[in-house]
Amino acid sequence: MGAAGLAGAPQDHGPTAAAGCGMRMLALLCIASLCLGAARAVPVKEERRKTEELKDGLELYDPGNYDLTLDNYGEIIDLSNYEELYDYGDFAPKVEVGTLAPRPKNPVALPTVGAAAEPMKPQPPSPAASIPAQEKLKRIDLSSNFISWADADAFHHLSSLQELLLPENRLTALPELPRSIIRLDARLNRIPSAGLRHEAFRDLKQLQFLHLSDNQLDYIPAPLPQSLRSLHLQNNNIQTMHEDTFCDSQDHSQIRRALEDIRLDGNPINLSLFPNAYFCLPRLPTGRFS
Repeated sequence: MGAAGLAGAPQDHGPTAAAGCGMRMLALLCIASLCLGAARAVPVKEERRKTEELKDGLELYDPGNYDLTLDNYGEIIDLSNYEELYDYGDFAPKVEVGTLAPRPKNPVALPTVGAAAEPMKPQPPSPAASIPAQEKLKRIDLSSNFISWADADAFHHLSSLQELLLPENRLTALPELPRSIIRLDARLNRIPSAGLRHEAFRDLKQLQFLHLSDNQLDYIPAPLPQSLRSLHLQNNNIQTMHEDTFCDSQDHSQIRRALEDIRLDGNPINLSLFPNAYFCLPRLPTGRFS
């Protein structure tokens, strides 16, 4: 048979060829289905593994037994290896006990402990330094203490003293006063008339305010200086007085304009019994007139 006869012969397309093609298609579908099933099985297995791990963790954690107290603190939170996990040794400063500070560059500049101090160079005294500091005092306030006595000449040498305040103490006697005194306040003490020097205020030519209220005086301390402006003797035990206590009975022309404030209230004295004792005063004393 020739080549042309072979080329022109019809091919066999019968049922056998169709069946073989269908088998190949079915095999391909089976392989594809297996691949898809395997791909789906991997996430499901992973999810199932995670779920089982979570259940195991929940079984280990029992909220009913997880009670944090001082007794089980070390069991629940283990700090035994805390220093191993966090080592701050490299950051801690290293201090050597017993080390000394470095010596200064100029050791002479610092004083030596126990050494005698270098004597100061004498300075020429100023004119004010020649006067003792006590003599410059103008005001002394010793109010509201528990002073029960004072030396007789405790204030006498203070030539510049103008105000002496001694109220609310326990004095039973009044010391000698300097002639420069202007105001004396010795209220609320325990001074009797025997605690005053004889004619204690006669030579105090600058005295203007004499306050001796709330003491134990039996009489008005006379004579009083002409400079006096205010005399407070209330709440004592004064029962009588001399007619010459304030005014000179021999000089009816006398006028004491400065003495405007006299308080004798709170004393048992009846001021109406001494009508001639006030003629030189600008106003009558405060006290009982009946």
